[in-house]
Amino acid sequence: MALDFSKVNDRISAFNKNSQPTEKIDYTTIFWRPQEGKQVVRLVPSVVDPTYPFTEMKFHYNFDFPIPALSNFGKQDPVEEFVKELRKLGGDDNFDEARKYSPKTRILAPVVVRGEEDKGVRLWNFGITIYDSLLKLAKDEDIGDYTDVINGWDMVVEMTPKNSQSPYPKTEIRIKPKQTPLSDDNTLVESWLKEQPKPLEVYKAYDYEFIKKQLKKATLGTSEDSNTDTSLPESLGQQKTDFTLETATAGNKDTVSKFDDLFDS
Repeated sequence: MALDFSKVNDRISAFNKNSQPTEKIDYTTIFWRPQEGKQVVRLVPSVVDPTYPFTEMKFHYNFDFPIPALSNFGKQDPVEEFVKELRKLGGDDNFDEARKYSPKTRILAPVVVRGEEDKGVRLWNFGITIYDSLLKLAKDEDIGDYTDVINGWDMVVEMTPKNSQSPYPKTEIRIKPKQTPLSDDNTLVESWLKEQPKPLEVYKAYDYEFIKKQLKKATLGTSEDSNTDTSLPESLGQQKTDFTLETATAGNKDTVSKFDDLFDS
């Protein structure tokens, strides 16, 4: 009897759906990243919330690739549940492990890059240090709303790459000395305010079970297809527990109650 290729194709499709590989994103059209040297940008009002240009998102970085936390999308996240239980157990090893797997906050803001206006509005993805600088500039009574399309402010973003004196790149921001309109072309301004990438649409909300498999792989060194037991690693300390990653099911406050019963403090 001949091989049924339709079944082969169905299974391949099922495997691909289950593995949920990372999606390739055209960063040149969606994201802007500061290059070495100076560039001038303009933060613009966000299409998501015109009163606040910043979108805060949490990401998991200790996996094969960065994974947006499901809490960004209003869902239960297995890694955050895992971290919560580690902290509840206590002990230096557990706190170290919790710190390792705690999601990191990144901020995204819509910008127009001067000299690259033809590329439209892109998302600038940055960390807490730059976020703090931008918030302080907004609080400065001599500056205020730098996103104002009529009387806003351009910014100079200067990036210094890592070197022998600094192991990390350094980004500095300063306001241009003169207020300017976003553009003299009203039609262009209208399009920039409407046609923007939205952070929660750009990033993929991965399946709960998929993220749980990534967590299992990272903590136990197992592959997605491994049948290895999913109980927590010995690094959780000396306390005995029946908790496994399998018990971290999607839910609400009931999940926390179950964890309280499972852990013996």
